Amino acid sequence: MPAQDLVVVAHRGASADAPQNTLAAFAAADDAGARMIEIDVHLSADGVPVVIHDGTVDATTDGAGEVGGHTVAELQAFDAGSWFGPEFAGQRIPTLAEVLDLVAARPGLDVLCEYKGAWTAEDVAVTMRVVAGSGLTGRLMVQGFDPTTVAALRDVAPQVPRSLLLEHPRADLAELLDELGAAAVSPGAALLAEDPALVPAAHAAGRQVFGWTANDEATWEALLDAGVDGIITDRPAALRGWLDAAAVPTSR
Repeated sequence: MPAQDLVVVAHRGASADAPQNTLAAFAAADDAGARMIEIDVHLSADGVPVVIHDGTVDATTDGAGEVGGHTVAELQAFDAGSWFGPEFAGQRIPTLAEVLDLVAARPGLDVLCEYKGAWTAEDVAVTMRVVAGSGLTGRLMVQGFDPTTVAALRDVAPQVPRSLLLEHPRADLAELLDELGAAAVSPGAALLAEDPALVPAAHAAGRQVFGWTANDEATWEALLDAGVDGIITDRPAALRGWLDAAAVPTSR
């Protein structure tokens, strides 16, 4: 069991119920009782932070090409909802500012923002100016797989808590987390099953642990048994229902 109330994190929003990384998915996550939404940020060709998972728009819109090859106006002209279902036609790739506006209007919701690949400090600063302008710095955690990106986040916005995403074991994990000043670590569920010492070691160092991406009861139970502080899931409503039935306290 976690050391504190469990945090339910909606992966790309309630992405099992609405098109991922859209305002509809984020609103659905809040309605489901998620404590955080996990989002993915990229920069448009004209330097505007936008929220979409892939580096291309092909999989989740009716457009094509690199996210960074389109202006924000071009990106927002694409339909980002019809691929999921006709009722979501007209959903758009949101800007980071639009997502933060939605979160600002929903006081029970925080943000876990993932940076894909390697980011420079200069590009990170662009996103942090948007965060600062939203007034939501205190409701944000940032994360990435690339330690150089997490280091850039540390250097640009030391006041924002950071997590290192992990898919595979690292012999230097403790030293790396210290170097990055990480408040948390986010391992895949399979890695936690492989390395049961990871959670107690992180907790001993004062860090939270968020397990990803868990969408079935067996994995949820395994993550609870491992002692994680949060579960990242595509199915926040189902997870909340399962936790409530099991009388597991949550952070919301």
